[in-house]
Amino acid sequence: MAEKRVSLPAKLINGGVAGLVGVTCVFPIDLAKTRLQNQQGVQVYKGMLDCLTKTVRSEGYFGCYRGAAVNLTLVTPEKAIKLAANDVFRQKLSKDGHLPLWGEVLAGCGAGTCQVVVTTPMEMLKIQLQDAGRLAAQRPAPTPAQAAAPGPAPSLVGPARPAPTTRPSATAITAELLKTRGLAGLYRGAGATLMRDVPFSMIYFPLFANLNTLGRERAGGQVDVQARSPFWQSFVAGCTAGSVAAVAVTPLDVIKTRLQTLQKGEGEDTYRGIIDCTRRIMRREGPSAFLKGATCRALVIAPLFGIAQGIYFLGVGETVLGLLG
Repeated sequence: MAEKRVSLPAKLINGGVAGLVGVTCVFPIDLAKTRLQNQQGVQVYKGMLDCLTKTVRSEGYFGCYRGAAVNLTLVTPEKAIKLAANDVFRQKLSKDGHLPLWGEVLAGCGAGTCQVVVTTPMEMLKIQLQDAGRLAAQRPAPTPAQAAAPGPAPSLVGPARPAPTTRPSATAITAELLKTRGLAGLYRGAGATLMRDVPFSMIYFPLFANLNTLGRERAGGQVDVQARSPFWQSFVAGCTAGSVAAVAVTPLDVIKTRLQTLQKGEGEDTYRGIIDCTRRIMRREGPSAFLKGATCRALVIAPLFGIAQGIYFLGVGETVLGLLG
């Protein structure tokens, strides 16, 4: 299919704006997804709505946005890299203005690989902040005497303790990880992140590109490159492709989330790697555990990429550059 060339600065602006808008809209559902995926023994939440209801009740409305600051800070470069890399790869792989299916898949693979540089530390910090409320809900309420008694500061990267703890901050977690584990601490679970994001992009981008060009074929099967897809088509194509790709890679997302979670609740497993995590989940929780949070992922990714692709194809970046120029 034919490709429309867009300048790199416009791609970066489009990706950044789309990421900020999308994350702001769907972050509470993403928080529910993380907490549901991390449940092993004690079932604090029965589902997405129960999780959100209990979160608002115990942590307030803004508790649903715990960890959002990290996401909003890093989602701009992440989405910019992902969308821009995909377009660059597609343009490089195009022959005479047309891109075969293998080229679409390969471009998606390249985009998913590039974004892991930013995605891994972003998800690492976000997951700790999102899951803190679940761990707190598992702990027994302290007696007045226990609450008044002084105690040692809790470790941010060690096992969860029964005593009440202060909520960690992204800065504190980053500092302790760098101090105790070096830069590699921020890239814990990078392999699992790559295993999730590469297949996701290989499914998403080709599916989106084909859905977004429906109805634009001229006689002879050629795509009309002069016709821009309407907003609703880009939005629906992004939502559909995002939902399909999100559900398809949910098992890999569960593994990634478990590996990147530093604090564990009472009786919850810790894992030595991807294979060990897969075996333990299968043995203790069964195959259905690999689909935990699948509905949440679909509800997060669908509007996130729908909004992203809508903004991208509306040409927000080109408009901004035009105003600045």
